[in-house]
Amino acid sequence: MKKLALQLIFLSFVVHVQAQQPLSTLQEWPKGYHPKEVGLKIVSNFLPRPNMLTPQDTTIHYAQVCTWYGSLTFAHLTKNKSLQKQLIDKYDTLMLNQDIIPSKEHVDYNVFGIIPLEIAIQTKNKEKLAFGKEKADIQWRNPLPNGMSKQTRYWIDDMYMISVLQAQAYRATKNPVYLERAALQMVAYLDSLQQENGLFFHGAKGRFFWGRGNGWMAAGMTELLTDLPKNNLHYAKIMDGYQKMMTALLSYQDEKGLWHQLVDYPEAWEETSSSGMFTFAFITGLKKGWLDPVKYLPATQKAWKALVDKIDNQGNIQDVCAGMGQRVDAAGYLNARRANGDYHGQAPLLWCASALLK
Repeated sequence: MKKLALQLIFLSFVVHVQAQQPLSTLQEWPKGYHPKEVGLKIVSNFLPRPNMLTPQDTTIHYAQVCTWYGSLTFAHLTKNKSLQKQLIDKYDTLMLNQDIIPSKEHVDYNVFGIIPLEIAIQTKNKEKLAFGKEKADIQWRNPLPNGMSKQTRYWIDDMYMISVLQAQAYRATKNPVYLERAALQMVAYLDSLQQENGLFFHGAKGRFFWGRGNGWMAAGMTELLTDLPKNNLHYAKIMDGYQKMMTALLSYQDEKGLWHQLVDYPEAWEETSSSGMFTFAFITGLKKGWLDPVKYLPATQKAWKALVDKIDNQGNIQDVCAGMGQRVDAAGYLNARRANGDYHGQAPLLWCASALLK
């Protein structure tokens, strides 16, 4: 009996090791594909660039904010003090010109708070914590009668902008109210916009599976689920929505490892911002145990390599959909302008690099 028990323990250990071992390949990459190399190239591209400003009021654009956030997490994870200092100095310099600091009460403006919150998390700076926390609290100033943010508009983009800001406020303060807010909001968007196939319509007018819009939703759920406790009232619903979406994305990934401008249109062009966001969701899901490595590990490796192949020598990723709103026909999405080095595409590369390094 004792011998049998020892054999069972050993067998259990072997099965456990075999189940865990494949994930180690997320740290093993050929030269040029390692997340430390790629992340450094993208941050080095980011630091000297001029500010990206919104055309409406010439304040800092949310896409630059998202790239800055990814740059800060990458610098912290790689323990690159010089890079961290440059990124924080860039923020301090920016704050000297209050005219370009986003101040409107809108999802695309309040998300600016993730930068000071990330700096506060890394440095314990109280002033930056207070400023970032204010941006998160503004989203729930005068909430709707159902408890949701006044900034609710049922565009899938929102569920990254809201989720990441509230998650960052939680990470900086450990106050669970921030996760409760984001979870309540996420469930409402899941009920409203997720379709039977697991993907999301852009909004009430844009009834298409736009790549980056779905990317925002994938990344938003990923950010929220990373910290949301399993005993939270909304956890199961959000995890179910996430896994349904990941299943759909797996089926729509192309042979190269990328996804397209309209996810379910194989004839649409390869689009890298959405591909980066989906890859971030895959990487995190694998590392957190949300996804089956047998199914998702090869797809994730293929996606990361395909993304890196789209980066030029200057650190600009190619084939990024430029900013756009909802469209009433497929042509509006298929004919959208492509850009190279656009922050919408640069940011997810840094999220992926950071997720791979965690």
